[in-house]
Amino acid sequence: MKNQRNKIISLSFIGFAVLFCSIQSCKKKEAQQARKVSLYTQADAVEPRDTVIIDSRLTFLEATAGTKAPKSILDELFLMDVLYKSTDQRLHQGQILTNKKIENDIRNMFVFMLENDFVIEKAIPIVHYNWDDSLSMDDNNTYSFCYRNVSYSKHARGMAIDINPRFNPLRWKNADYPNQPEGAVLDTTVNGTLYSGHRVVEEFQRLGFRWGHTFSKYYDDHHFEKR
Repeated sequence: MKNQRNKIISLSFIGFAVLFCSIQSCKKKEAQQARKVSLYTQADAVEPRDTVIIDSRLTFLEATAGTKAPKSILDELFLMDVLYKSTDQRLHQGQILTNKKIENDIRNMFVFMLENDFVIEKAIPIVHYNWDDSLSMDDNNTYSFCYRNVSYSKHARGMAIDINPRFNPLRWKNADYPNQPEGAVLDTTVNGTLYSGHRVVEEFQRLGFRWGHTFSKYYDDHHFEKR
């Protein structure tokens, strides 16, 4: 009788554990679905969904293929779809591979930039450029994660994002070096350019990001990072 009671208690516990895990799994799926619904709702509010131009539609494995980043860092990353108005004045869908710690901030910033008619030329994970950030910058590509300069770069963990690098080139303060990307010129009349007092800059700063314009040796106007 005692053994039968223990067996019933054990089965009840197992059943509860299975039910709990099932509920948690459902909640996770619902949250992921809500993100997609929110994205599509946002798209339909601007332009019919079937007219959205797809710039990137990678899987997580495709977006991280070939990186030298260790598994510990890859486990911190999240691949998200983002919407933006591009230089052709059309609605585009791209992707940002970023750290889970700033996932919501980046998602909210893309909503903010779209609502404020701020242009993003393209947003494609840097694997598309064979992990070469110079090629990505030269193509005016907006991105977050790139495993490089590990000792100091926030990009190495996806804790930074570069916005329209060709529109917002790195400019040296006290040295006669070319802008990066080379040949790029800052023109604040161009939509997609950042400058002091710009509402996109102020919103990033409100969310706790440091703007690269404040760096000591150069104005890295396309760069925002978070500790």
